[in-house]
Amino acid sequence: MKPATTTDRLLLYFLLGIGFGIVLTKAEVISWFRIQEMFRFHSFHMYGIIGSAVLVSAVGIALIRLASVSALNGEVIVIPPKAMGLGYRYGIGGTLFGLGWALTGACPGPLFALIGSGVGVMAVAVLSAVAGTWVYGLLRPRLPH
Repeated sequence: MKPATTTDRLLLYFLLGIGFGIVLTKAEVISWFRIQEMFRFHSFHMYGIIGSAVLVSAVGIALIRLASVSALNGEVIVIPPKAMGLGYRYGIGGTLFGLGWALTGACPGPLFALIGSGVGVMAVAVLSAVAGTWVYGLLRPRLPH
């Protein structure tokens, strides 16, 4: 079997992204009304989806660690243990994430699905997220980690 080229990998990621967007759309995860229901504790729908995602992720990470899975480029995937704490950085990060979610009506995952569904104004949110990531990259060496 020949090794995957960069174009092959990009096509694979593009197709996986389209599939992910379809799943998010069909599950109504991109619906502002579903998000509002969640924050008002009127519906279990979003909590069930988030809980399922956490469970699937936990099992997936455990399997990756146990089976020494390799990435597409052949490197073994290593997930180092994360030191958790109750420091102020988690509070600041969580607050910024929550404010962004509240202001846009969407968490970062479904932004592209929203654009694909015709909500073009979400391009502003995507550009803002990219700008925020860029600024963080510039400031990261000066931030207390």
